[in-house]
Amino acid sequence: MMAKQFYSNGKLLLTGEYAVLDGALSLALPTHYGQSLHVKEIEDPKLLWKSQDDKGATWFEMGMDIPSWSVYYELSERKSVKDTLIKILSVAKALNPKFLQGAKGYQVETKLDFPKDWGLGSSSTLINNIAQWAQIDPFQLLWETFSGSGYDIACAQSDHPILYQLKNQNPHVQKVDFNPPFQEHLFFVYRNRKQDSREGIAQYRKTTIETSDFVHRVTGITQRVSTSKSLSEFNALITEHENLLATILKLVPVKESLFPDFNGAIKSLGAWGGDFILASGKEDIISYFKEKGYDTIIPYSEMVL
Repeated sequence: MMAKQFYSNGKLLLTGEYAVLDGALSLALPTHYGQSLHVKEIEDPKLLWKSQDDKGATWFEMGMDIPSWSVYYELSERKSVKDTLIKILSVAKALNPKFLQGAKGYQVETKLDFPKDWGLGSSSTLINNIAQWAQIDPFQLLWETFSGSGYDIACAQSDHPILYQLKNQNPHVQKVDFNPPFQEHLFFVYRNRKQDSREGIAQYRKTTIETSDFVHRVTGITQRVSTSKSLSEFNALITEHENLLATILKLVPVKESLFPDFNGAIKSLGAWGGDFILASGKEDIISYFKEKGYDTIIPYSEMVL
């Protein structure tokens, strides 16, 4: 029986969180970590689905008859993993009616190579993989099933840092030569808690801000970060970015709230309040965060493609 294999990279948004939704230029980093999807045809007209975590343990399993796909599946709420998966596959079928058609069935296995709660894109990598399998536009699949800017889909497809921007709700992706000479001083630290980016987006949408000025300022910071050549310049820029977002969101920057004694700069990544932060400085960063109870500390070169 025919088998197909797909793979998508995870993502981190270095600049432009929230502002990317309103058209700011943002610097996004595809990661060494991602998710694979393996599809095997079977004779029985069923869809047999198994999702594995980074340790190889099955965290989700589902079986269903293929004929039930003939009806477009409407869900006002996605209350479970199964609901969400059925919604994604149903939208994929609506976008390409030939998808999941015919007398055959499919055995599907997905495998993450990062812990699910890291926030590196378990959903975006799945959507990009399913879009490849269904031969449809992954951005369209994302926007008809979830929300967001789409930078995570762009990262899923890229093996290089990118500048990402929405123009008239169309994604514009440009590879950028972002390979900081000071990267041995950059570490990604997991905050021991997962952040729901949809909640973060909803919170941002409640703010009453002058969008055009905010977007313009974030775009300027992104342009300067992407060409920064010294650690001191980089640190000044990410601190400026943090302070700007703190004012907009009416939140305290993570360095100020949790790590005021850190000798360097700290930046939130993605929705504020969870997932990873970027720590930048010349002191022993690993020792500093381990002493504070943070054990997942990944050097820049091990995280970013």
